[in-house]
Amino acid sequence: MSVSRRGFLTGAAGVGGVAVGAGAARVLAGNDDGETRTAATPPPSDVVSFYGDHQAGIATPAQERMVFASFDVTTTARADLVELLKSWTEAGAHLVKGSPVGAVAGHPMAPPVDTGEAEGLAAANLTLTVGFGPSLFDRRFGLEQRRPAALRELPALPGDELDPDRSGGDLCVQACADDAQVAFHAVRNLLRLGRGSVVMRWCQLGFGRTSTTSRSQSTPRNLMGFKDGTNNIRAEDTADLSGFVWVGQGSEPAWMRGGTYLVARRIRMLIESWDRDRLEDQEAVFGRQKVGGGPLTGTNEHDKVDLAAKGPDGMPVIATNAHIRLAAPSENGGRKILRRGYSFTDGMDPLTGQLDAGLFFVSFQNDPETFVRLQRRLGASDALNEYIKHVGSAVFACPPGVRPGGWWGQGLFG
Repeated sequence: MSVSRRGFLTGAAGVGGVAVGAGAARVLAGNDDGETRTAATPPPSDVVSFYGDHQAGIATPAQERMVFASFDVTTTARADLVELLKSWTEAGAHLVKGSPVGAVAGHPMAPPVDTGEAEGLAAANLTLTVGFGPSLFDRRFGLEQRRPAALRELPALPGDELDPDRSGGDLCVQACADDAQVAFHAVRNLLRLGRGSVVMRWCQLGFGRTSTTSRSQSTPRNLMGFKDGTNNIRAEDTADLSGFVWVGQGSEPAWMRGGTYLVARRIRMLIESWDRDRLEDQEAVFGRQKVGGGPLTGTNEHDKVDLAAKGPDGMPVIATNAHIRLAAPSENGGRKILRRGYSFTDGMDPLTGQLDAGLFFVSFQNDPETFVRLQRRLGASDALNEYIKHVGSAVFACPPGVRPGGWWGQGLFG
């Protein structure tokens, strides 16, 4: 479900919370994994490591549920922003283990520190990924000279029908898990910890992954019924991750080395129009078979896409405006992105009486310009444009991973 700042946060401000400050937003620190174990005790199989060279939730095998939240920073004090990021990091290290951020039951005359809806639930492979929007690098916090040159608001792109209440933001948190309540609990409690320093600008819930980010995963289907992400970068593709996703060690600024850039796009699918189209036309739009997922020039899903193949009439088997052709790296100077999107539905559009559903597209790349160039090509010519429209957009710089004792974005403030 997508909620604008006006709709969601007006009510959320009344939820009991704690102020960011010494002790108030803190949770108890633990060991690297937060548990006391012997060498013979393996970690739980549904816990993703919080610490590492890169943030989790990027090359991590994609989970089944997502809550993506964008925040505006309301404080103008640099110290408050730093304290917020420290408290979020400390809380995040506990949340990914399935632990609460504080007491669920405490003094009867005080609100519980943790909201409690994840009590008794497993960790569910929860990951938390944090990013900084271009608007954070203004005069409020003295970060103007620390903004990466690559981090700037996305330009107007073909087909954009963007809603400002579903776009932008100073900070983002992407929570992914195999349990929707676990992901929601994480974002809800980070919001509580940030009360007085941030408000939620917009939020999007995703109910089904639309990308494959590990060879251990099967290819999912999007809401149009087609397999999605067949040729996506995967966690095992270390060369592609180094070349296209992670910011290199020689890059500037130094605080972004090992990080990446996140592009989010809320893409509304005009499902009713799509459902009335012939199967032959649907397959031509994608350039793939609907059931098996193979390219129109092959049989099986992972057969090589032959963009040069011609039919008996001398025309390309895969049309010049087919999505699979326009998105192919070979047609885009070899550029690649790591896709990590989710399907969404927000019920019915009251203006049209049609379903408000589609794809919440998320991609990671070491330069947002890669996405811009790809989307300019797709937005201008893709046959899929008849059935979709881009209604929300944002870009964020995701710093590298956290070491024990460190915090999200520490290098930015160093």
